[in-house]
Amino acid sequence: MTMLLGLSLTGRQVLFVGGGGVTARRLIRFLGEGALIRVVAPRLAPETAAIIRENDLEWLERDFAPNDVVDAWLVHTATGDSAVDRAVVVACDERRALCINASDGARGSARMTAQTASGDVVVGVASDVGIDPQRAVGVRDAIDAMLVSGRIPLRRRRKSASGRVDLIGGGPGPIDLMTVRARRLLAEADVVVADRLGPTAEVLAELDPDVLVIDVGKRPDHHPVPQEQINALLVSHASAGRRVVRLKGGDPFVYGRGGEEVLACRRAGVAVDVTPGTSSAISVPQAAGIPVTHRGTASGMHLVHGQGEVSATTLRALADPEVTTVMLMGVGVLPKVVRAARGQGISCDLPIAIVENGHTAQQRTTHTTLGEVLDDVAAVGVRNPAVIVFGEVARAGLLIPEPQLNETAR
Repeated sequence: MTMLLGLSLTGRQVLFVGGGGVTARRLIRFLGEGALIRVVAPRLAPETAAIIRENDLEWLERDFAPNDVVDAWLVHTATGDSAVDRAVVVACDERRALCINASDGARGSARMTAQTASGDVVVGVASDVGIDPQRAVGVRDAIDAMLVSGRIPLRRRRKSASGRVDLIGGGPGPIDLMTVRARRLLAEADVVVADRLGPTAEVLAELDPDVLVIDVGKRPDHHPVPQEQINALLVSHASAGRRVVRLKGGDPFVYGRGGEEVLACRRAGVAVDVTPGTSSAISVPQAAGIPVTHRGTASGMHLVHGQGEVSATTLRALADPEVTTVMLMGVGVLPKVVRAARGQGISCDLPIAIVENGHTAQQRTTHTTLGEVLDDVAAVGVRNPAVIVFGEVARAGLLIPEPQLNETAR
């Protein structure tokens, strides 16, 4: 019967017997655990010698002696000589040291596991009867796939002394466009403070029923939970020892006020980190076949929020044929933008594309120009959420020769 134990080797002596390729591969893993490593071998493979040299490890250039195991917490033998490996196992048994025998795992007192980790959860897989490394690796990989997708419950069940906040970018909407880290952090969350946009509904449906979900989603001219109160929610729940996820559409640092939330946490002494997401400024035009930069067409991008006045910088960008201007949340202010642009003498032929509900089944793209955009918006009933693209890359057919079924093109 094999018992799997979680061993902490940080600062503890581990002896490697043998200097070949197996030792080289295993050394990397033990170095990552913070072990103090000594190698006994008359010769070293080049890769083993490089690791020893780069990490300033102790190397005894000789054959193994039984007393080498005296101060070791764990011994790993991989000499390529089964008789020597058996002698190492015997010496360990006599001196009560655990031993991994790489040449014959069944004859050692300890075994390596096929291991994976997600956050602070570590999973090891080993065979109980007989040694079958490939099977263990296959099982490990299957578990790893579920860990990284957030399909295994990762929440702490014992209250932590210190909570934390993770700001997560949910991307443009589809759950499979979220990052692996974002999915894992959601699976660990005790509290989720969620926005309206992004993959909110689908990912929240996967959470444990007892995860507290707080809806703080904003809509144009409707902010039911002020930003100061959102900051306070993050700090208070984390200060109570909870793992808090702030779930945002797009990227937290692209018009998501994520910087303000990070500052609020840091001022309160709360641990905080940010997991980026794909901004709708890039991904929504992409969904409509529009590259925000394109060689020979646009060499730069200007990103602007639709609220506030039309700045001189934005007008210069609209007038520059090599710059793509991308406007988020701009449907309501489009008439003001058009008036300002035309007042600066910007050509009425400037291509514009408006992509509504990007990356959803309701996606619709309207291709138009500065001179026609207001009439076209009224005719088709453009609504938020939408991303507006100004510039040559917005010209219909740049990458997609034929309009899509859900596309309106002039």
